[in-house]
Amino acid sequence: MPPKARVGSLEAIETFRSDLVVYMAQARSALEEISGEVVHTRVWLEDDQRAHWEREMRRRSRVLEEAQAALFSAKISKFSDGVSLEQLAVQKARRAVQECEIKMRTLKKWGRDFEGTVQPLLKQVEKLHTILSNDLVKALAELAHIISTLSAYAQGGPAPAAAGSEAAPSGAGEQAAGTTDTHP
Repeated sequence: MPPKARVGSLEAIETFRSDLVVYMAQARSALEEISGEVVHTRVWLEDDQRAHWEREMRRRSRVLEEAQAALFSAKISKFSDGVSLEQLAVQKARRAVQECEIKMRTLKKWGRDFEGTVQPLLKQVEKLHTILSNDLVKALAELAHIISTLSAYAQGGPAPAAAGSEAAPSGAGEQAAGTTDTHP
């Protein structure tokens, strides 16, 4: 008669299975958060920041036009002190417009590069999500099956031997475990 398998602790497998369920929930939540952040960043770049810097460009351009008009008026009236102050105001407004142009160019570059940079990373996130949705769900089902099989095996093991005769163990536990050994 082959020796009976020693099933030491079903609790260890059950604990592992429950820890895997917790891990799956936390990992799924993290992956959804990552996907949400990517969408949020894309909207921020394409909509929010673009609109902000377009408004800022219009505002700064108006300030520059007003400073240039004030400089022109000061030159016509020939106030030498006013001209130097007005020239400083025009230079400051030009720098502000140039800064805004740089920001808008940078924003356009980020907009173009965003998809190329993020898409490979998103594919990895999608692979992880697929593993969580498919493979780990199958693993949980397999662990549940293993637990039930081992539990049935442990409970339905061979009966105590009666005066020199051996009783056959329940075949259900061994068949569920995938063993094909038969006992005399």
